[in-house]
Amino acid sequence: MTIRTTAPFRADIVGSFLRPQQLKQARIFLRQGLINENDLKAVEDMCIRELVAKQIKSGLKVITDGEFRRSWWHFDFMWGLHGVSKAAAPRGYKFHDEDTRAETAKLTGKVSGENHPFVEHFKFVNSLKVDGVQPRQTIPAPAQLLATLLNVRGAVDQPEWAEVYASEDDLIEDIARAYRTVIRDLYNAGCRSLQFDDCTFPVLCDENIVKGRGLNAEALLDKYLTVNNLAIEGRPSDLTLTTHLCRGNYHSTYFASGSYDKVAARLFGEENVDAYYLEFDDERSGGFECLKQVSGDKLVVLGLITSKRPQLENKDAVIARIHEAAKYIDLDRLCLSPQCGFSSTEEGNKLTDDDQWKKIALIQDIAHAVWGED
Repeated sequence: MTIRTTAPFRADIVGSFLRPQQLKQARIFLRQGLINENDLKAVEDMCIRELVAKQIKSGLKVITDGEFRRSWWHFDFMWGLHGVSKAAAPRGYKFHDEDTRAETAKLTGKVSGENHPFVEHFKFVNSLKVDGVQPRQTIPAPAQLLATLLNVRGAVDQPEWAEVYASEDDLIEDIARAYRTVIRDLYNAGCRSLQFDDCTFPVLCDENIVKGRGLNAEALLDKYLTVNNLAIEGRPSDLTLTTHLCRGNYHSTYFASGSYDKVAARLFGEENVDAYYLEFDDERSGGFECLKQVSGDKLVVLGLITSKRPQLENKDAVIARIHEAAKYIDLDRLCLSPQCGFSSTEEGNKLTDDDQWKKIALIQDIAHAVWGED
């Protein structure tokens, strides 16, 4: 088996970690006016240093900031773009068992990506790296911003993009251009592992959502692939760019179901990324046959360990599933991770800090058993 020295790694993670209580409390104090932004940053810095040290000590070959500086996995990035602002929404996003907080991203002008705050966030993580460990930056996919501004999931009553742009094509061009700016700045800051987090394609796999919202799935599939590929056009050859596909991860709930089959041929064949992190932790995800559609030498990270529940998976059962997936794509092109982060939003999933590290230890144990890597 090939020894992985760049992302994705045989034992990998998706990026977010449960927020420490001290960080949660600091955010409450900020909202109450008891501390200021600089005080919050000092707490964030301390908690991120501790998290990175834990990641390194655990043996992971990748480090992230756990998304500790964010409230949401996606909106905080969107709010950092020019022309996009934080806004209250008339309703939260509807998940299977509960609704999210009612916040969204609102278009207020032409979109651009200069001086994005995530670049400074990455520089901090990069300063903490050690030999043999790769820092990673996670950001929502360009398609995710497009879907938000087009109001695909109906979070607002009327989207505002037409007040700023003459056509969807113009909006797509500016989103892609803004992302190219951020990607360039992250690369110049030392980033060599960049992950798009993307819920847009899995939504198109859920017939209840597609029919309920009256979505034109084929047209949206075209738009999502176009904006993602335009955004990464001309990227440096030594920048590993991956996509994590998710069916929703909010407080241990989900919003979409359905196999990847409906989008697999085009998504896995046409999106110009190096690897896919795929959710396969329960029956909502469908089978592995779609992996036959993964083109070229792209890798697949199997999300077989759930971040939604504390119960540890059976090691032998997970190993068996890896070998089942290897019937459709070579074992050397596979890796293992949780199906999603442990805390895509600051609420976090319903498990403990100890639980999440046991999950990571299990992933490493299985990776050693399957691929022989320590």
